[in-house]
Amino acid sequence: MRILLVEDEVKLASFIQKGLHDSGYTVIHEANGSIALETAAADHFDLILLDIMLPGQSGFDVLKNLREFSIDTPIIFMSALSESDHIIKGLDLGAVDYVKKPFDFEELKARIRNVQRKFGSKRASLLRLADLEVDLIQRKVIRGGKQIELSKREFSILELLMQNANRALSKMEITEKIWNINFDMGSNVIEVHMHQLRKKVDHDFNSKLIETQVGYGYRIIGELVKQ
Repeated sequence: MRILLVEDEVKLASFIQKGLHDSGYTVIHEANGSIALETAAADHFDLILLDIMLPGQSGFDVLKNLREFSIDTPIIFMSALSESDHIIKGLDLGAVDYVKKPFDFEELKARIRNVQRKFGSKRASLLRLADLEVDLIQRKVIRGGKQIELSKREFSILELLMQNANRALSKMEITEKIWNINFDMGSNVIEVHMHQLRKKVDHDFNSKLIETQVGYGYRIIGELVKQ
């Protein structure tokens, strides 16, 4: 599950992002409402966790603009504005839930799981490319009838590649979307993870699905089917 976290409190955002990463979610963080709107419009997310008091534009405005762009990604508001009128306004605008700050992290995860149950059936839960299957709900990977055990990072990278099948992704793009940090030219973290991923997904099979774009990045080749 890919989540866009829109929160301008740095410490809180870091806490939420780490906790959700540790729970197996892919989390992209933005601190500015206007930039978050651009990110949500340019990429695919299964859920948006949205603060209300934001620089750029408020969470209410972000939600209104998303709906005007026909982007129906489920949204959970997270806000210290706990008065009934704020909650009512957020829900009336189309948010699926409203979490009052401060909140219990386990409660937030339960609310996320609830959204996943409600909206998962309307969104792709299974990605299939050639003989490779990726179950996004159960987080299982099967190739040629054989289940493949991947780490959380490897799974997130594979999902990203498959969601962008046949398009080369740069090392910078992969780093920023999976780790949500600026790309370090001197780091070999991508190479290490890609080596392990290809070893598990491609090594024992005649057909190799993941290709290296020399000097640029990686792509996965094939016709993607979403179910």
